[in-house]
Amino acid sequence: MNNVLQITSIGFFVGVIGTGIGGLLALALGKPGNKSLSFILGFAAGIMLTIICFDLLPEAFKRGNFIIGLIGIIMGVLMIIFIDERVNKNRKNKIICDKSFTKMGFLVGLGIALHNFPEGLAIGSGFMATKELGIGISIVIALHNIPEGIAMAAPMRVGGISKFRVILFTLLVGFPMGIGAFIGAVLGNISEEFIAFCLSFAGGTMLYITCGELIPKSRNLYIGKTSSIGLILGFILGLLMTK
Repeated sequence: MNNVLQITSIGFFVGVIGTGIGGLLALALGKPGNKSLSFILGFAAGIMLTIICFDLLPEAFKRGNFIIGLIGIIMGVLMIIFIDERVNKNRKNKIICDKSFTKMGFLVGLGIALHNFPEGLAIGSGFMATKELGIGISIVIALHNIPEGIAMAAPMRVGGISKFRVILFTLLVGFPMGIGAFIGAVLGNISEEFIAFCLSFAGGTMLYITCGELIPKSRNLYIGKTSSIGLILGFILGLLMTK
């Protein structure tokens, strides 16, 4: 299958449908209480950790080398820290609970958007290799984008973002995957080092968001084992998904 337009369309569809379904599921749950939200955030963090540790970074090191992967991780973390600082400086009032949830949702969305681009590259290059490989990669990516959509939409909803805007934002973060699929299909034999850097960069952004936002917030929301149970269950599900 070497039709660039078709491959690009599949990339857009996979990216949008995955996070979009996650956003719809988060809205279906309504505004959860602290205990439920603690579990959801912990669950999402567990899934994101497995995607980072057993999918993104291993693939980055496989395609490139340790130095490229390490540089990508560091640059991804630094970029998110910079954005986080700018968000805090531009806020006129002190951060209150709901606003911090809104910021968390947008940061998670940014991390998802960044990591969707190299996944789009994987879809495009997969289809250029064989149709079966491209389809297999697309299905796996669409499935693991669903919990990422939940992780993005749930804090946004708690932060007071309207349902329409939540759905819109969860759909928009899928667009970089279509762009990545287009580039992967056009270039075909794109530099392995470039793909490795993109994957590790996305891994770094998601690692900071998971460890710096999702896990601490899930622990602070509810005193008990709820967030830890959610984290472990999410980690186990993530392992099943990545394998």
